[in-house]
Amino acid sequence: MNRHERMNALLELLGERGRVEVEEAASQLEVSAATMRRDMDALADQQLLTRTRGGAVLSSVAYDLLIRYKRAHHAAEKEAVAQAAAKLVERGDVVGLSGGTTTTEIARVLATRPEFAEAGPQPHLTIVTNSLNIANELAVRPQIKIVLTGGVAHSRSFELVGPFSELVLQQISVDIAFIGANGIEPVMGATVHDEAEARINRLMAERARRAVVVADSSKIGARCFARVGGADVFDTLITDSGARESVRREFGERGLRVVAARPATDD
Repeated sequence: MNRHERMNALLELLGERGRVEVEEAASQLEVSAATMRRDMDALADQQLLTRTRGGAVLSSVAYDLLIRYKRAHHAAEKEAVAQAAAKLVERGDVVGLSGGTTTTEIARVLATRPEFAEAGPQPHLTIVTNSLNIANELAVRPQIKIVLTGGVAHSRSFELVGPFSELVLQQISVDIAFIGANGIEPVMGATVHDEAEARINRLMAERARRAVVVADSSKIGARCFARVGGADVFDTLITDSGARESVRREFGERGLRVVAARPATDD
């Protein structure tokens, strides 16, 4: 597994046990003790765990939200999508982020961009999100302003939905919105499992000057219960290079520009 996957696995291990020793985690994840120490130190820098003598523990109850959040499959592909998405964001932008593993990865990329981390009297970036885990992760970044929509939390996805979310979104304007999807196909467009999430995701996209749907190639061709939208809402789909050329052309014929990012593991 690559480093991103390994660090997620370490967080899941901590989520299950509450405390883990370096040697124990190294054996479990089949890496050297030195590699595991570096991973623990990196996660400690992100305030996702607390280092102890010889191991690590969960940093606080608050970060249990991140530990429990479903570990991303296709991590390399999601990271490639996130890197491509982050390139569209400029200093001073207001960025909308729906919930999901891909949008969470976008949040992490934005949080580590040097131009957004510089000290200054005002935030360099504003993030509007209905995702509890994204807000929780970015709240420790003083140069990023976080606007949480409010609403009723879904225990499965950590997304806030309902009338309170809608009230907030109806009062704001966003420069660019990145909306995740559980499935996307040329005819139906982007879809998710829950109708309340679909409604909020569509509203966030409609409040943006530019709306981008983000989905790794494993989601292409899948159709879920509730429709968010296609080219009627989004102008761009960012996916990875695993998407077939014929499908990319079909999206293009229906008015959706496709960006296919190449994962770092690709030859």
